[in-house]
Amino acid sequence: MQSVCIYCGSSKGNNPIYSKIARETGAYFAARNIKIVYGAGKVGLMQEVADGALETGGEVIGVIPEFLKKWEVCHEGLTDLHVFETMHQRKSFMAEISEGFLALPGGFGTLDELFEILTWKQLHLHNKPVGILNVSGYFDHALRQVNHMVDEGFLKAENRDMIHLDTDLDSLVEKMLQNSAIPSQGKWIK
Repeated sequence: MQSVCIYCGSSKGNNPIYSKIARETGAYFAARNIKIVYGAGKVGLMQEVADGALETGGEVIGVIPEFLKKWEVCHEGLTDLHVFETMHQRKSFMAEISEGFLALPGGFGTLDELFEILTWKQLHLHNKPVGILNVSGYFDHALRQVNHMVDEGFLKAENRDMIHLDTDLDSLVEKMLQNSAIPSQGKWIK
């Protein structure tokens, strides 16, 4: 895996551990020469991930729609920046240039991106690894809902099991790397 797309909050949340882990996550990938692809924000956990990677000498690729750039939430110190007209173009490009996906704590946008990329995997539009770093049990409630969807017959267990889950980044990345050798079964939506 040479690049990973990180989905995370544009806020820092109430627990300082979220910012700490986000910065450490950026540094972790930079130290392993794995490029970070993210939403180009200079706010919240997004900034922590980017700054952690940049401070460690890593490559950080930001992808942002024009309207967010105009709101002045764009990180100006990135290795590379791609600006698109729409959120859909942004998400598609992020998915196309990434070899794996990792979710950290966040809000609606984080969950939207996470569940969309899982849906694309379920539909065989890609077969790249998708991981959740469950910092301080942040995703416990969402994961209970996913299990409930399986129990109620709306989601197959094998689709739930596409999610690599861990509380330890090293262990999570190892699981994701084991999956990254599987070739894509589909084609990206443009």
